Amino acid sequence: MKVFIITALIGAASAFAPNLPSTRCSPTSSSSSSNSFSSYTSYTSELKATMSKSVPFLLAPTKTKGWVGDVEFDPFGFTEYFDMKWLREAEIKHSRVSMLACLGFWQQQYVTLPGLTPVADSNLAPAAVGASAMLQIVVWMGVLEFWTNKGNVTMETMFSDPKRVPGDLGFDPLGLGVGKSKEDMERMQLRELKNGRLAMLAIGGMIHHNWVFGEPLF
Repeated sequence: MKVFIITALIGAASAFAPNLPSTRCSPTSSSSSSNSFSSYTSYTSELKATMSKSVPFLLAPTKTKGWVGDVEFDPFGFTEYFDMKWLREAEIKHSRVSMLACLGFWQQQYVTLPGLTPVADSNLAPAAVGASAMLQIVVWMGVLEFWTNKGNVTMETMFSDPKRVPGDLGFDPLGLGVGKSKEDMERMQLRELKNGRLAMLAIGGMIHHNWVFGEPLF
């Protein structure tokens, strides 16, 4: 009787036991597993290929490919909504202004133009020269922008000429671009972009240094 009860309990318990996979692999199941692994490997490879190199947790922008200085960095997706030529023009102009600004910011501490009040803290320089001098800069920069773009200063019209190259104003007084190959020119453009990107960060740091500490840069 006891043997019968124990046998019945074992049979009932086996009904709730999980079905373990067989240790024997048929050729069909082995092939299926191999295909699944290949599909998974292919999927992960494609996923890695579409992720940004500079921001690995974001998708890589598609419209920056082929441009000099592309590091797949567009976290806000600007290239999806704005003309890439216009964006490159804006980057180059900000880069050039920032490089000049970095030079002028620390020179202000040691050099004063004749007739102006010496100011060690460059953040106080605009107040020292007054509004009229600052407005002159704004006006003449506007004139220069209008002249170099032949009146086409909007995003819609700036590159109406297909031959118009972003950032190329034909300004090369030292002839650094004369006789250069395409590869050499792209190398020079990359240097300008890298220095300009660094300068944009640097001038921001300089300005905030003076604001935070309330003293000149050096």
